[in-house]
Amino acid sequence: QVQLVESGGGLVQAGGSLRLSCAASDSIFSIRAMGWYRQAPGKQRDLVAVITNEGDTNYADSTKGRFTISRDNAKNTVYLQMNSLKPDDTAVYYCAVYSSSRIYWGHGTQVTVSS
Repeated sequence: QVQLVESGGGLVQAGGSLRLSCAASDSIFSIRAMGWYRQAPGKQRDLVAVITNEGDTNYADSTKGRFTISRDNAKNTVYLQMNSLKPDDTAVYYCAVYSSSRIYWGHGTQVTVSS
């Protein structure tokens, strides 16, 4: 059974930091990349950051310089270090795992940044 276990969300004041983690079960084969998306109330789900098996990364313009994505391939785990958080970063953050056949999604973790 495929599982993506997310952790690390919560409430933080503006300017603070949070670190999200997402561990993918071993039943996901042929992982090509792992990433994070977010969805604020009333808005679409948008890419935050993605990292390939080779370590290439891509970030949304709004997160460049503040967020860092990394992964531990041996543990099938992806991390998102979020610094200098802003109220506009408030959203549900979803882990995504790209395999050769489909994208797997986590259930989401709430990040709330207070002003």
